[in-house]
Amino acid sequence: MGANTSQVNDLSQNPSLGSLVGTEAISENDPFWNQLISFTFTSPTSSRDSKLLEEAVIPLAKILIENNPRTGNFGALVKIFLGRTKELKISTECQDQLFIWQAHNALFMIRCLLKVFVREMIEEELHMQFSYQQRAPGSSETGSEDLLEELICNLVHLIVEVPLLDITYSILFEAVTTLLVLLSYQLFHKEILRDGLIYKYLMRGKCVDLTSRLVKTLLYNFIRQEKCPPPVTHIFDSQSEGGGLLYGLASGVASGLWTVFTLGGAGSKLSPDQEQQPLPLPNQSLLLLLVLANLSDGPDWPNPYRQAIKSFKNTQDTSSIPSPNLHAFQINFNSLYTALCDQQRSDQATLLLYTLLHQNTNVRTYVLSRTDMENLVMPILDILYHVEDRNSHHVYMALIVLLILTEDDTFNRSIHEVMLKNITWYTERSLTEISLGSLLILVVIRTIQFNMTRTRDKYLHTNCLAALANMSAQFRCLHQYAAQRIISLFALLSKKHNKVLEQATQSLRGPMGSEGNAALPDYAQDLNVIEEVIRMMLEIINSCLSNSLHHNPNLVYALLYKRELFEQFRSHPSFQDIMQNLDTVIGFFSARLEQAGSDLSVERVQEVIKKGAVVLPKDRLKKFPELKFKYVEEDQPEDFFIPYVWSLVFNSGVGLHWTPQGIELFSMDSS
Repeated sequence: MGANTSQVNDLSQNPSLGSLVGTEAISENDPFWNQLISFTFTSPTSSRDSKLLEEAVIPLAKILIENNPRTGNFGALVKIFLGRTKELKISTECQDQLFIWQAHNALFMIRCLLKVFVREMIEEELHMQFSYQQRAPGSSETGSEDLLEELICNLVHLIVEVPLLDITYSILFEAVTTLLVLLSYQLFHKEILRDGLIYKYLMRGKCVDLTSRLVKTLLYNFIRQEKCPPPVTHIFDSQSEGGGLLYGLASGVASGLWTVFTLGGAGSKLSPDQEQQPLPLPNQSLLLLLVLANLSDGPDWPNPYRQAIKSFKNTQDTSSIPSPNLHAFQINFNSLYTALCDQQRSDQATLLLYTLLHQNTNVRTYVLSRTDMENLVMPILDILYHVEDRNSHHVYMALIVLLILTEDDTFNRSIHEVMLKNITWYTERSLTEISLGSLLILVVIRTIQFNMTRTRDKYLHTNCLAALANMSAQFRCLHQYAAQRIISLFALLSKKHNKVLEQATQSLRGPMGSEGNAALPDYAQDLNVIEEVIRMMLEIINSCLSNSLHHNPNLVYALLYKRELFEQFRSHPSFQDIMQNLDTVIGFFSARLEQAGSDLSVERVQEVIKKGAVVLPKDRLKKFPELKFKYVEEDQPEDFFIPYVWSLVFNSGVGLHWTPQGIELFSMDSS
């Protein structure tokens, strides 16, 4: 940075940067500023390169922190940028690339300095850095303006007003990233921040009027998934030579300008790692949207960004009923749905999907009305199937998305009508043809089994079983393998139950020392949890048999094949009631098979089951309340979501690097 700088290791020696951070105040009218912001610098996109840049900026920023109270040069740099933002929209319309380039460079410098400031000082001290007045002749009087709030408002204006084009991609990315940097104070606090200057400016300041436009723009940035513009060989007319506005820069210096996201300059190839990186502007916009949406409500005012997310409608919605929400807007739901389907490999896209399904009834209704639900459900199942490779929060979000979807009976019916062929990522068994519903059951059961053997997380168990329970009354034509896996899971639970019961019995017979007594509660708790899960599985099987037995001969077959599993639970007080129906079904079909003779083929057994299912009197099965579970957010959801969102910014923010030391919001192993 600084005139004609292109390498990180040049920064400390750069004379222009030396003047900026030095002891001399520089007037806003000095030609120095034009020279300072006329540089080409390949902005880093990888964490490694961001780290190198920050290490080079830190010593300069610390000198500026010391000298700025006397020079006011940081405030002058901010004013130079603000002066240019007023004409950015016109510059875009006129294709004034030089003007946009210099505005981008000024903002890039501000962002790099703010990144260090946020780490080095509290908000009040940061505010002071904006308020120090210049002592240089020719400096403008600032009056009572709040330069920090003005910067925040200008960044919001820039994001919503300047159209996304090749020539504006970089500056829009910087505007979004700078807002993230200002909000990153949260990283350095263990408690959730519920006040503070930056919080107040964004929640109740002048820029709140732009809430709906900001949320809409950030959503569209995510939807469009625009790549970085391609490298451009010659931006400026060669007649510029070395003089004029470029202040002595050779015209070739600008040639790499629009490759700011391609490390190494215009002609370089991306490494495999870089190819896997998220697209800068869509990724950063989504992260900023999630951060804003999860700011905690104030004592007397709700979060306006969350209000906007809750209330926006489809552009196809022609209803004339006005929304009671001040921040309502419309967006193309078809484009949003397509982007959500395509992007589920990232935590942040799954978190956005969860947020929209949970909070916006318009989105939820639209998603559930789609006839191509497999495009959304399949990526979610892929996340759960590869549970070993995902972080636990991503798995939770995917699972809760499924739970929310299974609250709808139409969804539960329709997934059994969608037939899929050759599921290549499901490796336990070759699935040449299977319904989406049966595949969903297989993946959820696999998640339960993984959890039983590895993580032993009760929360995960509960949500998996709740999703299965919601679907159970609508099970239709279950795939033979899905039916087998339901009974296999019950067998695994039964085996675990017997093992824990045996351990508890042995501990009771053992010496009554302190060690023995300490172990007893653990066994009791384990036994209690397993029995809860066993009861839930029996209720799921019972719900299917009671509501759609004639549609599920494969489940009846699997039940009969493993009938001895259920015998031990007949007389168990926790299961007696629910076992009545299973006993009735097992007894009824066992009798019909005996009548059909011995040594029956599989085909003959299935034929007997299908005919028997039609004639089994419904009144012989006891009616139980319908199994229905609804997802409800826990009290104080911000205690979970704010650290989660910031861990995504920490790990996935493009061109941002934070050293782990000093991060208080979450432990580094959970990030």
